Amino acid sequence: MTRQEDLTVEAALKLVLDGFSVLDAERVPILEALDRVLSEAVSAQDSLPPFANSSMDGYALRASDLAPASRTQPVVLRVVADIAAGSVSRVVIESGTAARIMTGAPMPTGADAVVPIEATSEPWRDAVRMLPEEIEIYEVVKPGAYVRYPGEDVMAGSEVLPAGHVLRPQEIGVLASLGVAKVSVVRKPRVGVLATGDELIAVEEELRAGMIRNSNSYAQTAQIIRLGAEPVSLGIARDDESDVRARLLAGLDAGVDLFISSAGVSVGAYDVVKAVLEAEGNVGFWRVRMRPGKPLAYGRYKGVAYLGLPGNPVSAMVSFERFARPAILKMAGHRNLERPCIEVEMQEEVHSDGRETYMRSVVSPAPDVGYVASSTGSQGSHIMTSLVQANALVIIPEGVKTVKVGQKLKALMIDWPGNVF
Repeated sequence: MTRQEDLTVEAALKLVLDGFSVLDAERVPILEALDRVLSEAVSAQDSLPPFANSSMDGYALRASDLAPASRTQPVVLRVVADIAAGSVSRVVIESGTAARIMTGAPMPTGADAVVPIEATSEPWRDAVRMLPEEIEIYEVVKPGAYVRYPGEDVMAGSEVLPAGHVLRPQEIGVLASLGVAKVSVVRKPRVGVLATGDELIAVEEELRAGMIRNSNSYAQTAQIIRLGAEPVSLGIARDDESDVRARLLAGLDAGVDLFISSAGVSVGAYDVVKAVLEAEGNVGFWRVRMRPGKPLAYGRYKGVAYLGLPGNPVSAMVSFERFARPAILKMAGHRNLERPCIEVEMQEEVHSDGRETYMRSVVSPAPDVGYVASSTGSQGSHIMTSLVQANALVIIPEGVKTVKVGQKLKALMIDWPGNVF
């Protein structure tokens, strides 16, 4: 890969995504397939519904028997059966007869409609009520009323879900209804997470002079989990090439598909990650014209893709959003790799340094405008609370240094306004 520096975000993202392909498949139980991507189509072995059944508690009958039924002139039918859900009745409904039927119970032969129990002389059903000998019907229904027919939802032999489809709870329900216990899905990407720096200590340790807690590993691990991938902790590497190398080799042994590290990719004397990549792999690029997050290394270590994120926590998370997130989704078989992006109207004047800037913002709906956006305050790359308060990253295009009140920009939505999940 040819070394490139000072790339635009668009050019850098293209280089990254070109280096990834969809992973191989595995067969898993359907609950383990939630939010994952089908690697092969699923066809129905059975129809849904599998048999004609009632959609209401009521009476199965012949619709032609009911004209002209009304409250003042009811039709009286002889009751010949009581059909519960899960049972099979051998009764035949002839003209002048009806069968009491429960929701989901199979329709008896000869019946072509159901009258809800509310439109009959029977009081509201309970478990001990005896079957009446006759029933008064107060409403006219057409043939097919309140009947669910075989294959109305899915026909046996038809393709239900295509390859590439993302399985949500509703798809899991359909699969279960069809008796599909396992499906073939793209396997979860395994992502090695490495933090670097002599100044880092574990989260549970007491702070001491010159040290900070390792928050980046937790933030990136959470981002990975949210994408449905499997994080592999590689710990904290000191500013020593041999330590970085040892932890990367441990990641290879663990079978990671991607390395993600934080810090160690700038131009400082102790930024050793790039040195290891250049010595034992390759570096595609290591600077991107974005804010926050200019130092960003992309390359390969012994054939495995590597993304070296900046050390500042906001820079690391924003860089993950723009580069690691779509790469992981692509490996997992997803086709939609981007967050929702909407147009917003700025509520304040803001300034940038000319790089493509991702401003932590709150986006909210506004009458007659669509959506409006305001910054969450300080945009320093170490100010995590401004990211906590944000539901969007407003994109200030490259070359723009001043944004006026009322100007329209694009916002990358981290969360939709008002949505918890």
